[in-house]
Amino acid sequence: MVAGAVAVALLSGCGAGAAAPAPSGAPTGPAAVAPSGPPSGETLIVYTNSNGEGRGEWLTKKAAEAGFKIEVVGAGGADATNKLIAEKNNPIADVAFGLNNMYFEQIKAAGAIAPYTPSWSGDVDTAKGDKSDSKAYWPLVQQAILLGYNSEKFSKDEAPKDWTDLWAQDKFKSRYERVTGVGTATAQLVFASILTRYKDDGGDLGVSDEGWKQIEGYFKNGTPAVAKTDLFARISSGETDMGQMPSSIITEREKTFKVNVETVMPSVGVPLAIEQVALVKGTDKQDEALKFIDWFGSAKTQGEFAQQFNSMPVNKAAVAQAKPEVVEFFNTLKQQDIDWNFVQENMGKWVEKIELEYMS
Repeated sequence: MVAGAVAVALLSGCGAGAAAPAPSGAPTGPAAVAPSGPPSGETLIVYTNSNGEGRGEWLTKKAAEAGFKIEVVGAGGADATNKLIAEKNNPIADVAFGLNNMYFEQIKAAGAIAPYTPSWSGDVDTAKGDKSDSKAYWPLVQQAILLGYNSEKFSKDEAPKDWTDLWAQDKFKSRYERVTGVGTATAQLVFASILTRYKDDGGDLGVSDEGWKQIEGYFKNGTPAVAKTDLFARISSGETDMGQMPSSIITEREKTFKVNVETVMPSVGVPLAIEQVALVKGTDKQDEALKFIDWFGSAKTQGEFAQQFNSMPVNKAAVAQAKPEVVEFFNTLKQQDIDWNFVQENMGKWVEKIELEYMS
């Protein structure tokens, strides 16, 4: 399986008439480009929510081989987003990557990232990144957020066909792992996948009563995740049979924990998270940061990353280096059609409601 990613195309829509003013501090003006010449060796601070599974260590080593000195600072998607916004007037980071469009739209609106044009801009589908004229973030890796199950416990016919089956059918109750925190990008994308199906302008936070019953059912009938215990370890031991997982981790986890996992493909499709990269606005190491982004997003580096981490690169010139099974998976994958503007506007309030009403 593969490093998938949620194609989260978030844009502020503009109607006819006068254009709405840009948010205070939002990126404006011409996009920066990297200067020529080798890396200077200045230490770059890189914020990311994609440093797990050895990614941070691999990136640090490969960057050093290319002449860059980086310090990777990892945090969950929501935490990294909040940190970048809080530090916008006195930035600590120089580069941010791994966050999806939903998070980067918030960061961009706060004026914490700056527009730029990487050398590999012509090799990616810009619709998967910042779709506005001021390109402040660019796509790197596609990640599918999946419901996976132990295929030794359930055949394809017996397995759930959608997330909602987990609490609707008795045979799955208490046999799936449910999250104990909703601050991660993966958890939020799962809830976005569910709640957007029940959009109701007259409902609580834009969601119908039936939609909130689905969230109640999710928490009421699942077995809570165990801190510092991998889902695949729990599947292997028989504690649980299924749960959420990003596509890129499945192959290695199956080998490590000696289990076989199949994934559910709902009729509505699955959410994709597209990991992006951005230049932090106000960095005093802009030239070095831009050189690093040019190197990191290049076909060579993304191709090596794809090989190492079973990922699906957005860079079309890097796809040839991705593993064939990963490419095939994404070529046949149905992406869920999600109103990401609706999600972006409401996710903060959804998280608060979930924490107060369903997780307590």
